[in-house]
Amino acid sequence: MRGLLCCLVLLFLLQPWESQLQLAGPRCHTGPLDLVFVIDSSRSVRPFEFETMRQFLVGLLRGLNVGPNATRVGVIQYSSQVQSVFPLRAFSRREDMERAIRDLVPLAQGTMTGLAIQYAMNVAFSVAEGARPPEERVPRVAVIVTDGRPQDRVAEVAAQARARGIEIYAVGVQRADVGSLRAMASPPLDEHVFLVESFDLIQEFGLQFQSRLCAIDYCSFGNHSCQHECVSTPGGPRCHCREGHDLQPDGRSCQVRDLCNGVDHGCEFQCVSEGLSYRCLCPEGRQLQADGKSCDRCREGHVDLVLLVDGSKSVRPQNFELVKRFVNQIVDFLDVSPEGTRVGLVQFSSRVRTEFPLGRYGTAAEVKQAVLAMEYMERGTMTGLALRHMVEHSFSEAQGARPRALNVPRVGLVFTDGRSQDDISVWAARAKEEGIVMYAVGVGKAVEAELREIASEPAELHVSYAPDFGTMTHLLQNLRGSICPEEGISAGTELRSPCECESLVEFQGRTLGALESLTLNLAQLTARLEHLENQLANQK
Repeated sequence: MRGLLCCLVLLFLLQPWESQLQLAGPRCHTGPLDLVFVIDSSRSVRPFEFETMRQFLVGLLRGLNVGPNATRVGVIQYSSQVQSVFPLRAFSRREDMERAIRDLVPLAQGTMTGLAIQYAMNVAFSVAEGARPPEERVPRVAVIVTDGRPQDRVAEVAAQARARGIEIYAVGVQRADVGSLRAMASPPLDEHVFLVESFDLIQEFGLQFQSRLCAIDYCSFGNHSCQHECVSTPGGPRCHCREGHDLQPDGRSCQVRDLCNGVDHGCEFQCVSEGLSYRCLCPEGRQLQADGKSCDRCREGHVDLVLLVDGSKSVRPQNFELVKRFVNQIVDFLDVSPEGTRVGLVQFSSRVRTEFPLGRYGTAAEVKQAVLAMEYMERGTMTGLALRHMVEHSFSEAQGARPRALNVPRVGLVFTDGRSQDDISVWAARAKEEGIVMYAVGVGKAVEAELREIASEPAELHVSYAPDFGTMTHLLQNLRGSICPEEGISAGTELRSPCECESLVEFQGRTLGALESLTLNLAQLTARLEHLENQLANQK
């Protein structure tokens, strides 16, 4: 070994080999790494051999990307005892590490390698000494450099260190015992055991070892928590997802790719990704059309619809938001337009407030936006006052209702969650006398008798009830079947001007028919009276 060391000294005289190592390859930009060198400084290591080991460390340092968030480096030396040269937390600059290594004085005693491994496991790789916590899954690597046979047992303590997640590289120089190196190192042994037969080859070993660190398999350290696949990169472990899935912000979990965000799906209401495809959905109560994108609407007839929404304090703010969403789901199945369905909305509590009249908005989007902007009133429940406001104002032409001569159905929908604090009977009856088709939707503590009094006959078709605000959506289908003109109150209604020629002819025909029927009935009644008179005369 001494002869070979002489060759090494000659190499140092020609050119410092740590400079050769630095120049031979680029710096290794690894991901986060906690790296501890365990250096044999027993008496068997001669002074110039120890100097070679010192230069070896300096050369390796110059090939590493050191820093608090990159590779942290610690160094311990051992003989019959163990000494920390500097812990992982000590330095973040390479120059400070090199200075500490150059000031290193060998211990020159026995060779207690097992003791050194135990110290590295329990102390050097502790969080207190600067190692990153286990939950951060930063690889922990120990590099043991020795030139002889250990004077204590190493197999058991090395197995414990490996079980704690420490990857061990065993580097033997010339006189080192190969069996001990293999007992210390992590598997596979052909990648973790290095035996340098002569110091003139130590530069080649340094490059090989550096490439090992650069190609470290970060996925093998700890629990990477990747849902699908972990890929080791120079920057650390990276989670990858299977085809059709996207990596989530946590960097670990995967979710089916939302194709709806990446394509022009054309869905009218909602797009839902399903694996490598997508499909369109419609709001509850509406059906997807044959094109697979649009949703059906009430298109056959025309309605003037006024919604009376209970904004009393018993509703509560969070439930009022559910009410607004429910109202917008009703709007979704209406063909809102100036010529189609017109929508107005009134909120009531202790007073009444028109949120928007029938004639204000001409599209469903405008109506829905106005609904969402509606502010919660709170206070009492004056349902009777709201009904009066609807009858006297909401269905007036000034508010946007179409003239009665156009025969456009007028529909009122009252939404309430409790008992009215005023009388409803007069104005509920008046609404129906005015030809307004009334619907009543009750939630929670709504009174059934009041709902029936508000609603048109038959009550079974005009009264709906939900036990709480979270279950209101099941009422949508019933309301659709009732409110939609082609399915409910005004199927086949055709909007015409009474002044059109066809309308006049039709009116004349109906009138003449009615007169003929009336004349026939009068003739029959006259004949019946004459018959009765004859019977009375005969009895006399």
